[in-house]
Amino acid sequence: MKRKRFEFFFVLMMIVFCGLVLFTGLPFMWKALCITFYGVIILSTVQALWLENRPAQNTLLWTYILVLLPVFGYIFYVYSGQLLVKGELFKSKRMSDRRLFEALSKKQRPLDLSKLNDHQRCFAGYLERVTLTDQNRKTKTKILRNGEETFQEIKQRLMEAKDFIHLEYYIFRPDRLGQELVEILAKKVSEGVEVRLMYDAVGSYALSGADHKKMAEAGIKVQPFLPIKPVWFNQKFNFRNHRKIIVIDGKVGFIGGLNVGVEYLGEDDEIGFWCDTHVVLEGEAVQTLHAVFLLDWKYVSGEKLFTDERYMKPVPAAGDGHVHVVATGPETRDMSDHYFALITCATESIWIATPYFIPNQAIQTALRVAASKGIQVRLMVPATNDGFLTQYATQSYFPELLRAGIEIYSYEKGFLHKKVIIVDGDLASIGTANMDMRSFHLNFEVNLFLTGTDSIHDLTAQYEEDLKDCRRIRPVEFYKRGMTVKWKESFAKLFSGVL
Repeated sequence: MKRKRFEFFFVLMMIVFCGLVLFTGLPFMWKALCITFYGVIILSTVQALWLENRPAQNTLLWTYILVLLPVFGYIFYVYSGQLLVKGELFKSKRMSDRRLFEALSKKQRPLDLSKLNDHQRCFAGYLERVTLTDQNRKTKTKILRNGEETFQEIKQRLMEAKDFIHLEYYIFRPDRLGQELVEILAKKVSEGVEVRLMYDAVGSYALSGADHKKMAEAGIKVQPFLPIKPVWFNQKFNFRNHRKIIVIDGKVGFIGGLNVGVEYLGEDDEIGFWCDTHVVLEGEAVQTLHAVFLLDWKYVSGEKLFTDERYMKPVPAAGDGHVHVVATGPETRDMSDHYFALITCATESIWIATPYFIPNQAIQTALRVAASKGIQVRLMVPATNDGFLTQYATQSYFPELLRAGIEIYSYEKGFLHKKVIIVDGDLASIGTANMDMRSFHLNFEVNLFLTGTDSIHDLTAQYEEDLKDCRRIRPVEFYKRGMTVKWKESFAKLFSGVL
C-alpha cells in the first residue's frame, strides 16, 4: 500500500509540473526546476527498468514510452503492472498454488517413461522436472471440433451433474448461449447441485450487475476475477484470466479455446464461421484441472474448497497415453518455455495453429532451426485478425519464416481461434494459450499436453481438414506486398512486446 501511495504521489507531481510549465506564467527558473524534477522521476524509473535485465526489446519499448509520452507514459507503465511484473503482485497466489500442487504430486506414483520413444521421453521428462503438476495415464480425452459440437457436449454433461459444477471463463456473455447455460445451471442448483462460476472482469465486461444478481438469486455462486475497482490506480488491470475450465463432479473436465458467446457458434455476422478446438477429459487429469480452478477460486473468494476430500478425489478412467495439465501465469514459468521444449523435441514435423503469432526470440529461433534441419514446419493463422496491431504484428514475422522454409497458411473460411501444436504426430498441446507475448507473460492460461494418445490423431485429421480452407502464402507473392502494408507491419511490430 505504501508503494502505491508513493507512485500515486509521483503521478500527481508530474501532472502538477506539466501544468505549471505549460499553462502558467511562472518565471523561467521555476519552470526549469519543474522540468528537472520531472526528468529525475522519469530517469529514476528508467534506471530501475534497466536494472531488471528484461529482454532488450521490451526494455527499449518501455523506455521510449516513458520518455516520449509525458505523464501518460508513466501512468501506462504503472497501470499495466510493469513495476511489479516479476511476480510480486501474485506472490501469495504463487505460494498457495505451489503448496497444493506439491501435495497432489506426492499422491501420484513415479511416472514410467520407459515405453515412450526418444522424442516423447525428451518432452515428458522435461515436463516432469519443471512443472508442479503430474502426467496421468488413467485419463481419457476426446477432441471437440468447433462450437456446435463443443456446447452440445457441455450442455449434456452439465445436465448429468449430481454433486457440483465449477466453471471458469475469460468471456461469459449474457447472450442466447450464455442464458441457455445459466438456465441449465439454475436448474441443477434446484436439484441440489453446487454451482460456482468465475469469470474474468475485463473479458466478461458485458455481464451487468443485473446478470450477476440474477445468477446469485438462482443459487449460483459467482465471482469475478480481478474486478475493475472504482479507482484509476490498479496495477493488476493488465493481468487477465484467459482460462476456460469446466469441472463436473470431479469426473469430467473441459478445456480449450472456446468461451461462452454466440460468436463461438459462428452466429456473429461480422466474424462469420468460428474455427476452434476443445477437449473433454475424464479420469485422473480432471483432478489437476480442478485444482487449477480451486486455487483461482480461493484467490478471488477466499473459500478453501480443496481442503474437502470430495473435491479432490481422483476418478481414474481407461486411457491410451499420457495427459498433462499445465497452468501458467504471471506468477509462474512462461508457457513459451513449454512451447519451446515441445518444438525442440521434434524430429519430423511441427504443425501450429494459432490466432495470434507474436513469438519471442527463442520460439522464432527454434522454428527456423527445425526447418533448416529438414523438419516440416507449418503455421496456420487467420487471414483476418480481430485487431490492427495483432494482424500486422503477426505478418511482420512472415519474411523471416518464409526464408527459413516454413510453410505459412492463411485460414480464409472464417476466424481461426484454435491453439494447437502437433509434433511428429504423437505429441500435442491444446488449451487456452496463444503464441503471443500476452499469453506468455500476462495472462493466466492452462494447456493440455498429450503424449501418444488417440486424440492426437483426431487433432491431426482436423488440422488437415482445416488446411483445405487455407491459402498457402508463397514467398514471391508475399514479397510483392505494398509499401503501405510494410509500414503497418513495422509499426505493429514495435508493440509486439506488449501484445
